[in-house]
Parts: sequence; structure tokens; C-alpha cells
Amino acid sequence: MSIFLLFGKYSPEAIKDIRAERTEKVREIIKKYNGKIISMYAVMGELDLVFTVDFPDGKNAIAVSVALYKLTGIHFVTSPVVDVEQFDTLLTEAEVI
Repeated sequence: MSIFLLFGKYSPEAIKDIRAERTEKVREIIKKYNGKIISMYAVMGELDLVFTVDFPDGKNAIAVSVALYKLTGIHFVTSPVVDVEQFDTLLTEAEVI
């Protein structure tokens, strides 16, 4: 499993349709693609939403990002993440050819 951050930005149309039922449909789509929700936050500033989701692979993460856009009109940027210890190891082991 791999952790992904989904950063969401509301369109003017998407913000008009905010409701608990739509949020539940979002949860169902994530589950349909074998995602496990770690956190879902509404944030203030440049972005409107930040989700942390554990997916089996990048393919499922991308499919969810597209499916959520189709459902909600919210544009999501999806990024894989690794914990800092893994990142340190990767950088230490990286070789320049």
C-alpha cells in the first residue's frame, strides 16, 4: 500500500453543491478503488481540501482523482508520499551515473 495526498480546489460550481451526501459519495468512491482514508480536511487558503489516503498503487489513486472530479467538479492534484526516514534512505542510496 502507498500513501497519497489529494489536494482539492473548489470550482465556483462545485462549492454550490457542498453537502454531507456528496461527501459520503466521495468516501464510497475511495473505498471502491481499495483506498483507505487516513484523513480528510477542509483547509483555508490556496487549497480547499486535503485528503490522506492509502491506496494499493498509483493507478487506483489516479482513478479516484478523476472519478472525484467527475462527481464533484473539484480539481484534485494527487501526490505520492513517503515518510521522512524512507526519503532519507532513498537520498542516501541514490547514485549518479
